[in-house]
Amino acid sequence: MNVPARAYLSIGEVLTRLRSEFSDITISKIRFLESEGLIEPQRTPSGYRKFTTNDLERLRFVLLAQRDQYLPLKVIKENLDAMDRGLSPAKTVGGVATPRLATNEGVSVGDQYAGENDLRLTRAELLAASKLTDEQLTEIESYGLIAIRARHYDADGLAVAKAVAEISAFGIGARHLRAFKTAADREIGLVEQVTTPLLRQKGSEAKARAEEVERELAALSIRLHASLVRAGLHRAK
Repeated sequence: MNVPARAYLSIGEVLTRLRSEFSDITISKIRFLESEGLIEPQRTPSGYRKFTTNDLERLRFVLLAQRDQYLPLKVIKENLDAMDRGLSPAKTVGGVATPRLATNEGVSVGDQYAGENDLRLTRAELLAASKLTDEQLTEIESYGLIAIRARHYDADGLAVAKAVAEISAFGIGARHLRAFKTAADREIGLVEQVTTPLLRQKGSEAKARAEEVERELAALSIRLHASLVRAGLHRAK
C-alpha cells in the first residue's frame, strides 16, 4: 500500500534538506528567522511547525542572500516583500524593485489579460515603472482611468499608466483619454450581459466557464477596437 507523501515538512526535515548546502544552519537559526518575520510556517493543532515547499525555498533564498551577498536581514525582508508583491528585487542595496510586467516585452494582449494579476505596487513604484509624473497620475485617477485597490496598484493599473505615459509623449493630455474609459465601460457592460447568466448557473464548472468566456470576449473586443481604429485611419488617408 502506497502512503501519500505529506504536504509539509517538520523543522527537523527542513534542517536535513538544507544542511548539505548550508553547513552552519541550525534549528535555532531557523526559529530566529521566523521570529524576524522572514518565514511564516503554519502550525499543527499541537503547535509543531509545518513547512511547505514554498517555505523551504523562501528559507533557502534568505540563507543564500546572507551567505553570497552579505545582505542584512532588513534588506532581505524588503526583497521578499517585493517578490510577494510581484516585483523583481532590487539588484543593489538601496536600489529600486521593478515590476516583472514592465519587462514582459512581446506578450500579446490576450496573454496579458489571461495572466495572473497579483502585482502590488506602491505609488512611488508605479511612477518609477510607468514614467508618469505624480501630477499625471493624480489627473488620470481623477478621470477614473486608474484606481488604487487594497492600498496598492495592480498589473492593470501599471499597464494603463505605461500606456498613458507613452501617449502623452505625443502631446495628448489625460483629459482627452476619458473617451477610452467611456468606451471600455460600455464594452464591459456587453461582456457582463453574456457572463452574468453563466454565473447564475449551478454547478462547479459555471464559474470557470464564465471566466473563460470573459477572457475570450475581452480579447475579441480589444481586437475589434484595434481593427476599427486602424480601418478608420486608413480611410482618412
